[in-house]
Amino acid sequence: MINIKRADHVYVSVPPGKMHEANEFYSQVMGLTPKPRPDVFTSAGYWYDMGGIELHLGTETVVSPSKRHFALEVTNLPAARAHLEANNIEIDDTEAIPGRQRFMFTDPYGNLVELLEYD
Repeated sequence: MINIKRADHVYVSVPPGKMHEANEFYSQVMGLTPKPRPDVFTSAGYWYDMGGIELHLGTETVVSPSKRHFALEVTNLPAARAHLEANNIEIDDTEAIPGRQRFMFTDPYGNLVELLEYD
């Protein structure tokens, strides 16, 4: 058995040539605090603090579609679904997981997002 202590980091792929733009978005728009990135990496990238979890940006040619996503726990999943549908967002009722209700959608920028609510 593996004893997980906590989530450590999330890695987000940025298309080649977009790293400077992505850094501005995550540091200025999202307000994340940059962290030192180890010198062992030779490729472009940035690290940020997200409340004790790190966000790592790296350059990669993104292959679509991808199952890469992030998940957000919500307090009223049916209301969240209705709100998204009212805004013409297509919902994907993905595989059921015992103990939680969930669905996924793609944001306007091609990022896959999961919303879930525990039973």
